[in-house]
Parts: sequence; C-alpha cells; structure tokens
Amino acid sequence: MTINQYVSKHLNRGKKIIPHIICADGFHMSVQVGQYNYCEPRIDGADSYRSMEVGYPSHTEPLLIKYAEDMDRPTETVYDYVPVDVIDVVIAEHGGMAGWFKRILINAWMD
Repeated sequence: MTINQYVSKHLNRGKKIIPHIICADGFHMSVQVGQYNYCEPRIDGADSYRSMEVGYPSHTEPLLIKYAEDMDRPTETVYDYVPVDVIDVVIAEHGGMAGWFKRILINAWMD
C-alpha cells in the first residue's frame, strides 16, 4: 500500500486526523494532509498528494531530516512538504506498514 492509498483509505472513512503509521520494525510516524498541513496540494480531500506533512517519528530518519523544521529535535518536530515517494521509501526501508494507531497528545499546563 502506498502512502497515498493509506491516506485515502482513512480520509474516506471520514477521518480528519490520519492515524500514525507503524512499520514492521517498530518505527512510527505521523503523516497528515489537508488545508492546514504542509502538503501539496494544500487542500482537504485531494484525490492524491505530491507531498505530505510528516511529524514526530519514533527515531531519527536520515531520509527525512532535510525536511525537518527543527533539525536539532528530529523526533519532536514536523517535516514539511515531504515528497510521497520519499515517504514510501522510508516505510519500505522499515519493513513496510504493519499497522496504525491514533496518538493522543495531552498537554499539561503548569503555573
């Protein structure tokens, strides 16, 4: 399954947030598209995308690093306009997609 197929599958189910991808070796990352994400085209519900926003990978991935907003914190940043062919290669190099999960982020507010 390509990244465009994965995204279409989840968007067609009415999801606005696409679940994190888990690869066979345990590597995982967020991949998002839409009008508020760093993707091309930058619209909701495109038939396919040329690039997508990747975020918060489980560990540093050399193929993604040049797209990082913050290269000093590679597992705590967003990766802008990552070409879909690069995302497909990253997934393949980690053994392919093994599953997905929805990551829930909770912020703790401190005084």
